[in-house]
Amino acid sequence: MKKKKVLVVDDELDMRIYISTVFETSGYEAVTARDGKDGLAKARKLLPDLIILDIMMPGEGGVLMYRHLKSDDVLKDIPVLMLSGVGKQTFFHYLKMMNIQPDDAIPEPEAYVEKPPKPNELLEIAESLLRPAA
Repeated sequence: MKKKKVLVVDDELDMRIYISTVFETSGYEAVTARDGKDGLAKARKLLPDLIILDIMMPGEGGVLMYRHLKSDDVLKDIPVLMLSGVGKQTFFHYLKMMNIQPDDAIPEPEAYVEKPPKPNELLEIAESLLRPAA
């Protein structure tokens, strides 16, 4: 059986190593990217099964990458687990404010986890997102 591919996009090296190790030791193939620009390029090239995306990154941050993902016909159906030190309520409020113009609205991410993530929580969410719809 082919390993599921997870793209981990985070500007913090230790977080990229931590998350990719959690997935690799659980039977996934993990690929990392250090920012939104690199992450988007790797997503287009590799077409991962799941993207774990940090929100707060310098340059092309996670929110901009997320907007690009969800507006790309090839990438829009890849589930995204947002990961951040920003509280969940704060992020969803921000997303709601960004979506004031309905013609340019982006959907909520499939999952949201506050840092630091617990390994079991990440794996449980990933498995639920990757499970085929019944």
